[in-house]
Amino acid sequence: MANSKNMELKHQHQWCLSDFEIGRPLGKGKFGNVYLARDRYYHIPVALKILFKSQLVKGNVEHQLIREIEIHAHLRHPNILRIHNYFHDEKKVYLILEYAVHGELFKELNRCKRFSEPRTARYIFQVADALNYCHSKKIIHRDIKPENILLCDDGQIRIADFGWAVRAMNRRRTMCGTLDYLPPEMISKMHHDEKVDYWSVGVLCYEFLVGKPPFETSNQQDTYRKIINVHYQFPNYMSKGAMDLISRLLRKDPAQRMTFEQLLKHFWIIENCGRDSKEESKDSLDYECPEIEPLCEELQESNIEKD
Repeated sequence: MANSKNMELKHQHQWCLSDFEIGRPLGKGKFGNVYLARDRYYHIPVALKILFKSQLVKGNVEHQLIREIEIHAHLRHPNILRIHNYFHDEKKVYLILEYAVHGELFKELNRCKRFSEPRTARYIFQVADALNYCHSKKIIHRDIKPENILLCDDGQIRIADFGWAVRAMNRRRTMCGTLDYLPPEMISKMHHDEKVDYWSVGVLCYEFLVGKPPFETSNQQDTYRKIINVHYQFPNYMSKGAMDLISRLLRKDPAQRMTFEQLLKHFWIIENCGRDSKEESKDSLDYECPEIEPLCEELQESNIEKD
């Protein structure tokens, strides 16, 4: 899209808040809010994420934000939410994000209670293909869950929120993500790698089909115990194909988990997606990344002062 490309070329324009018409709020978070907005130049609807520097400093996450921007800005896949650019002023940081019309998949799941197997397979195909692309770029997401997947008007999903994403140069030990989606190796405080995303997609597939995650309990320690022991049950209405896929992802030994390459060719995915093809996912736009590193350096040098 030519207009989208124009928004991403930093040298054409230095963005500021007055460049946007601000609309209704789309969501609220710990460090700021997200609003529907439209730029005054190309009239493109965007999601404008506004973060308070004082809150970022208070949460000691300013460097995590810089890492998130650096990682997210260089990812180009049709099922990854696009970050067009960002700017900051004395008190706030603004992220210009692609607008996903239907919002969080979590809300859609709550509305539907659970998804059908064909619908689940289509979503899981898109998520796995996007994460497989991330892994090819040495990026681990580490926080896949319905709240971080957005739904667009064309029925396609977008993976969002790369706040816990890291470059997979070395194995990690940080426990991060959401309780119900944590893999055994994180709970055991062992080193982990990109295979944590395999586990998360297994949990995601189960939650789509059942309406709740497989290890959910009312007690945190019980949830930990169930995850460590990989103790969960399939409902009797789930097909053998779906159970096979999920059980191949939810393996305690990360080395035994099904890879995304294998998932994309799994018989349940093929049968429910109606094709053994990735043509839809290949329709990515091949244009320049925003030059984010100099801007990150500028933000880092500003030290994100408190208000």
